[in-house]
Amino acid sequence: MSYKILAFVESKENKFKSPAFEVVSEANKLASELNTTFEVLTIGNDEVKNDAPILGNYGATKVNFVNLNELNSKSGKSDFVYSQTAFAKVIANYASKNGFNLILLSGSALGKDIAPRISVLLDASYCPDAVDIKIQDGKIISKRPVYAGKSYINLSFNSENIVIGLRPNVFKPVKSGNNSAEVSSVDINSLDIFDVDFSTVVKEIKVSSEKLDVAEADIIVSGGRGLRGPENFNLIENLAASLGAATGASRAVVDAGWRPHGEQVGQTGKTVSPSLYVACGISGAIQHLAGMSSSKVIVAINKDKDAPIFQIADYGIVGDVFEILPALTEEIKKVKSN
Repeated sequence: MSYKILAFVESKENKFKSPAFEVVSEANKLASELNTTFEVLTIGNDEVKNDAPILGNYGATKVNFVNLNELNSKSGKSDFVYSQTAFAKVIANYASKNGFNLILLSGSALGKDIAPRISVLLDASYCPDAVDIKIQDGKIISKRPVYAGKSYINLSFNSENIVIGLRPNVFKPVKSGNNSAEVSSVDINSLDIFDVDFSTVVKEIKVSSEKLDVAEADIIVSGGRGLRGPENFNLIENLAASLGAATGASRAVVDAGWRPHGEQVGQTGKTVSPSLYVACGISGAIQHLAGMSSSKVIVAINKDKDAPIFQIADYGIVGDVFEILPALTEEIKKVKSN
């Protein structure tokens, strides 16, 4: 079976971020292995269109741009920033009309929202949360976690159309040179979009806080049950502030209501891959490790010398977090003040 690849990339704050580069890089790799071509599809405003040529640095030669204002004009509603039903139909119709049968997109919140819809519209097989994609005997094999990250399965596909969601921060963006992708505007009238396709729309997206998002942060300080209670998370926040880091949390902490779900790192939270990950009072359950083990440098602080987190840590400190964290924070502040 021959494949033609379409990489859908999303923007955030009118700019392309790491998930977009991950999808383009993986599409470029698969196109090379399958001896085929790939194109990029994106939806946004003029700022997104102007930013699109940078995707060429990651292997894209052509970016097909759908203007959000033109899409708006088909809704019969006031302006919106997102509609999962309309976005899904745009992608599905564009793929169908142009012969794309392998669609890649990020397993972000937006990606998880629209990927199943695209699959239904195209009668396609769907693999969410993929952590690896290989080609064996000309067939695509996608690997994804199951049983809350305790195991992995390999999926093969028999359908003509395939949709794969890539788990964020797992597929590394790979630059293939300083190239500029060609940007081509898509005629919205060619996609058969009507007002009934906008059953749900999002008019505004507000950020709930000024805190760094763990999914995008370069440094993360995370706390677990070893902190004993929510009142002690100021130790995590103080260390994070001294490092310019985001604050993270284990699932047990979030389930207990100590921290918001947006900070959860792990199989059922967010997958992260920062330059530095500091795990404080986290034993290292397999579900947590699945979400942060790709961090470049891991520092673990735990009073249990046999905690599983130490097996993957680059640096380990065996001791009481209530003694170590304040001392570490003060030392970092001293170093930065010099």
